[in-house]
Amino acid sequence: MSPSLLTNWLRHYKDLFLVGLLKILAAIAGAIIVLILSFLLKEALPALQEVGIKAFFTDKTWNPNEKSYNLVPMIWGTAFTTTGAVLLATPLGIISALFCQYYAPKAIASSYRRLIELLAGIPSVVYGFWGLVVLVPLITRLHPPGTSLLAGIAILTLMILPTIALVADATFAEVPQEYLLGAAAMGLSSWGIIWQILLPVSKAGLLTGVILEVGRAIGETMAVLMVCGNVVQIPDSIFDPVRTLTANIALEMAYALDNHRSALFVSGLLLLSVIIFLAIAIELVERKV
Repeated sequence: MSPSLLTNWLRHYKDLFLVGLLKILAAIAGAIIVLILSFLLKEALPALQEVGIKAFFTDKTWNPNEKSYNLVPMIWGTAFTTTGAVLLATPLGIISALFCQYYAPKAIASSYRRLIELLAGIPSVVYGFWGLVVLVPLITRLHPPGTSLLAGIAILTLMILPTIALVADATFAEVPQEYLLGAAAMGLSSWGIIWQILLPVSKAGLLTGVILEVGRAIGETMAVLMVCGNVVQIPDSIFDPVRTLTANIALEMAYALDNHRSALFVSGLLLLSVIIFLAIAIELVERKV
């Protein structure tokens, strides 16, 4: 066999080996997700059979000692904190990416990008600790008790801001310069180029970033547990304490038994369902690009 044929033969089998390895690893990852979903279903089944799905939305309150398993206050707590954080973080993240990509000098943009990446890597318990000793006392001055929905929104905003900022930065970097130069040649102002060219072209990428930050906010546990107050109630104001689904699981799983424990797995199943829905949404968005 000539050297060139031998090289091609080795390259061919090297590619086949790599493709096979990737397929095996992908199958393992998929199997892990299926196993987690199966485990959650198995553990949640006793409560779903004995308590019934309807009870999780119609019981008087969440009080497992009196066999009351209403998850609605925690669902609202999760929805309010997530929605508030996403509404604040999304425009801030997009503005941050615009500054980094088009307005900041290269040296500053590079340092700024590293800073955002550093924010993304800070453990959630550090955010929660900072919120507990700095943010909560500040809110207490405005309206006691300080541990509240507002504190949860503020902490979550900081935590998910790097997600949308980095995704938006990468999305803007992929916009062809010809589009922007052509718009500038037509006399559009900087704001006109951003509003009429850049944002519409980047719509799919930005939407993916929003979906990712929603998933990050819904799944956050430790920080919101430390600053939200953990009172089982539907809040009347932004200063009221709330409890999220993740905090509810973390607080009660250590001592929960029987249907109480199973009901906590129902909460986990609900959260996983939302994450699966978001993953499907991301897939649909990417297919439209």
